[in-house]
Amino acid sequence: MITRTTSWVVTGLLCQCRPRPFSISYRRLAEQPPPPPKSAPTPAPAPASILDAAKPAAAESPLAHAPRSYGKKFENFTPTPLSRPIGLHHPPEAGENTGVDNRSLQQRRDDFVNYEKHLKRREELKSKMARPYFRDWRNMQFHKGKTFLAPPRLFKADLSLYFPNLHGRTLSRTNADTTPLLVGRASVVTIFSSMWAERQAASFVSKDANPGLHEALDSSGGRAQLVQVNVEEDPLKAFLVRMFSGSLKRRVGKENWERYFLVRKGITDEIREAIGVLNSKVGYTYLVDHNCRIRWAGSGDADPGEREALVKGVQRILEEMEKEKVSESFVPKTVAKKAIQ
Repeated sequence: MITRTTSWVVTGLLCQCRPRPFSISYRRLAEQPPPPPKSAPTPAPAPASILDAAKPAAAESPLAHAPRSYGKKFENFTPTPLSRPIGLHHPPEAGENTGVDNRSLQQRRDDFVNYEKHLKRREELKSKMARPYFRDWRNMQFHKGKTFLAPPRLFKADLSLYFPNLHGRTLSRTNADTTPLLVGRASVVTIFSSMWAERQAASFVSKDANPGLHEALDSSGGRAQLVQVNVEEDPLKAFLVRMFSGSLKRRVGKENWERYFLVRKGITDEIREAIGVLNSKVGYTYLVDHNCRIRWAGSGDADPGEREALVKGVQRILEEMEKEKVSESFVPKTVAKKAIQ
């Protein structure tokens, strides 16, 4: 019995040690080069913050170096002349930027449950909460808040960008848009939101500081005008302005009541970036032609050369209007193209 068991064990060992034929497929696999290592997946780009969305052209803007109420803090700053036109890339239309939500209940419900819009709104609120409250006041130390120097001459008409439509209440107690008032006229537009800013704008356009401008406006036969925009987003300040509107009416004059706007809503961060209103405590002055294009701009306190450039700019636009035979029934080129299409 022991002998038979031993023979079985020996036979099993011999079978395990028997040489097996080598398969050609193993040889081919051995000769193949090793596969390249798998590269790590490229991470998806992080979503842009709302600050980047609020200023899409900040890197390309001629005001990219100017201090703002957000972003990095400046220790030194010297304003430089505008090298390129500023403004919006699309022509304005009446009814825009009113600050009124015209969405239906269904649209509001759809936006409320839209996660992407929810994230966008959350980023907007975070950016507003992160802004230093006194940053605008601190930036006033740089040349009294002057954001940029006015260009020495007008921007070319075909390269100029557009002034936005603003909606507000005039001294005539009517709600109106600025676009119908600007179309067909050469307009000097001032934007301010405080007494300090109003004095800065007055250094460009007041009769005492710039009598030559008022001579050009009076001799234009109604083709040139002065438009003032008082931005008061604070409800309490807006109430005080309306409360003391009587003295304001006497100072402005009845003939200019329709050209004085009290704006409370609608001026977004995108609009401020586009037209260069980077400090809410500073006054800004714009020269807008009959097609609502910004041909010239100034900020802060006016220099003597800037006042002279403003007067020459008004005269130049009046000459262009005379060549184009602009009348009271003038229709902007963009509106005419839309009507044809």
